Parts: sequence; structure tokens; C-alpha cells
Amino acid sequence: MTIQEKDIYLSQWRKLAEDKLDWGNSAEWTDSDFEKLAGIVFDKTGTMFSVTTLKRVWGRVRYDSSPNAVTLDALAKFVDFDNWRTFKNSLHKPQQTEEVANKPQHKKHFALIGKLALVAIAAGVVIAWAYKPDKQVVKVATNAPVKFDGRKVTDNLPNSVVFNYDVSNLGVDSVTLQQSWDASRNEKISAKLKEHTSIYYYPGYFNAKLIANGKVLKESPVFIKTKGWIGIIEKQPTPTYLNAADIHLPGALGVNIKTLAQKIGSTVFNDQLVSFSNVREFKGLNGGDFTLETTLRNTSKPDESSCRRVIIYILGKQNTIIIPLADKGCISALSMYTSSEWINGKNRDLSAFGCNFNTFQQFKCSVKDMKLEVNLNGKQIFTAPITQTIGDIVGLSIGFEGAGEIRSVKLGNSNQTLLNNNF
Repeated sequence: MTIQEKDIYLSQWRKLAEDKLDWGNSAEWTDSDFEKLAGIVFDKTGTMFSVTTLKRVWGRVRYDSSPNAVTLDALAKFVDFDNWRTFKNSLHKPQQTEEVANKPQHKKHFALIGKLALVAIAAGVVIAWAYKPDKQVVKVATNAPVKFDGRKVTDNLPNSVVFNYDVSNLGVDSVTLQQSWDASRNEKISAKLKEHTSIYYYPGYFNAKLIANGKVLKESPVFIKTKGWIGIIEKQPTPTYLNAADIHLPGALGVNIKTLAQKIGSTVFNDQLVSFSNVREFKGLNGGDFTLETTLRNTSKPDESSCRRVIIYILGKQNTIIIPLADKGCISALSMYTSSEWINGKNRDLSAFGCNFNTFQQFKCSVKDMKLEVNLNGKQIFTAPITQTIGDIVGLSIGFEGAGEIRSVKLGNSNQTLLNNNF
């Protein structure tokens, strides 16, 4: 699906979903609304979306690539279609006859057709909407004893996890294993079996969930650690891991233009993220009281990476803080997450996050007394209260759109320093 097709079809899908929810203007929806929506979508489709994914679908967070097939099929099911193909095909069918359209149970949906048609005509399509009643939900004995735990098979990446489970007392044929926050990592597994394995290609702290009939039966943490800093060229379905010689540059951690171009077979790095991660226990360090300092820069040239983005992730057991930097001309495309709120460059001035990457940038962020503060080159560029922390800190990840260098990283609080690297 091309970007143009994605925009057209998702626009029509959002209109149907918003009509179904009847929550008013989606531009005014809060994080709490999207969290509630995640639960509603899960109850209807059996697929758990993260708040981030739903915000991407609504254009509140940048979506650099088309949603995958699993995501699209779940979206289609939410508005009562069997799959995304069926939904797309419905947009090109002739309108129903007046006799059918005037049936009482369809009245609300066909009223929406008039609104959608205005948009559809411009796109060269005719919209039709066929309402389908919700499928009957089969009740399961969710109070029955359930076994569920995960075991890693290695300390390296990629890492397979063996999930041991026993749902024989539920009286169902299958249950859903949600391996992480990513909706594409949901799998139906047989209730008759006892083991299921999954591959984790990226480090992080994941709460795997065993789900039946929209209820989380049991959770099992999956903590995929790294041995120090690792570099990963992110791509689907399988990333490329950089070796020590690739990432240890003179006086810096990173990857240079030549190495990256050789690895991906291109000298154009737009939307190509290379991440450097250090994921492990940082005992005693909590997302409610920490300071991160790093010196870095994106070393790509403008003709290699138009926006030369840098994305800094502070990973916690409960949540994540995401702070972006970019070439000054691209601040409109930035989105940041404070652990409580998404802030979009489309409706907020994030010009202070624009950088001159000809020189190293001195970045600092901290949380203290439920307030997030961000500084760049010795100047405060952002501060805001937060309503929730990320919990115990379990890692850092710094991503570059293209090539980049990290000169130093320091992480700790007023009582202790847990990480202090000068490369």
C-alpha cells in the first residue's frame, strides 16, 4: 500500500471509527481517550494496540511507513469488516439501493455515507457501508487456574523465548499471546498445547500477556538485555546487527557513512534508523528521579538524510520517554513523548529541538518532582509536568536517521551515577 493509498483509506476508516465511538472531535482526544480506545479495540478484535500505534493511525504521531497487514486487518475488524481487503473493496462498491439504505438499523451508517462521499468523490471513489452486527462472544472460565511464564534461551540477540503455558481449564480452543506492545506480535495459540516460542530481535523490557476473550489472564516479563552498547540497523522483518569494529569509531560510538552505505546498499538514509542501545538493570534508578546527559550529532549529509533526525529513548519497566532532535527545517515532523503526553510538532512549536549538526550537540534531560526538563547546549528548551513516570529505568537507546556519533553518555541521579561512558 502506497503512502497515498494509506492516507486515503485510513482517512475513510477514521471517519467510520469516529462515528462508531461518537466521542466528538478526535483532535481533542487525550492520552486517556486513546488508552480507553485501546481497550475497546481489543475487546472487539482481540488485538491489543499501544497508545502510540493508535495515535499514529490518527496522525497524532508521525508514521514513516504504512501500517503492517496485522494492524490493518485489526482496524478493519473494529469497524465490522472481516479484513482490510474487504474494507478497501467496500469503498469501491456501488451504493446500496434506497430500499436497503432506508432500513432502520442502517440509518446512522448511511447518514455517514453522505459525508464520506464528499471526500470520496475527490479521490475518485464511491463509498458504501454495509453494517454487520458484532459476533457473539463466547464466555470462558477466566477464573480457572492458568500457568504462563517465559524463558530466554540465550543472552544474545536475536533471542528466542520459550513460553510455557497451561490453559486446559478454560474450556476454549485457543488463546492469544501478546508478546509485546507491538500489535503485530499477537498470535493465536492452541489451548491444547503447552509451549510456544517467539523471536525477539530488539532489546527491551516487554510484558508478554496471555489473553482470552478480551481478558488478560496472566503476564510474564521478558527482559532482553544487551552486553554493553550494541548497534542495530533497524529494518523489517529482520534487523542487521553491527559488530564492534563497525560501532567503535575514533573518540565516539556510532556508525560512519561508508559503513552504513555498505550495509544497506544505498547512500540515501531517509527513514533508515540506526539505534545504539544499552539495556540492563540500573539498580536504584527510577524514572521519577534521574538525569541523562549525552554529547552527540548526526553525521549524515543533507543529501543523504534530509532531516537528519536523532531520537533518544529512556526505557522503563512501565513506560518510555522519547525525545527527538532534527535538522532545523524538519521540526514540524517531530513528535516527543513525556511519559504522560505526546507532543506533536504539527501543533506545537518545537523549533528549539532543531540542531546544527555540523557540531556536537550537548543534550540533557531530567525528571525531578514529577517534572520533565530538556536542555540543549546549555539552554533549557522544554519543561512540563508529568502525571506518570516510566518506572525503574532499564535502558537507553539513541537512534540516528542515517549515520551518527555519540561522544559521551552519563546516567544517574543526585545520589549515584550508574553509567558514565566517554568514548
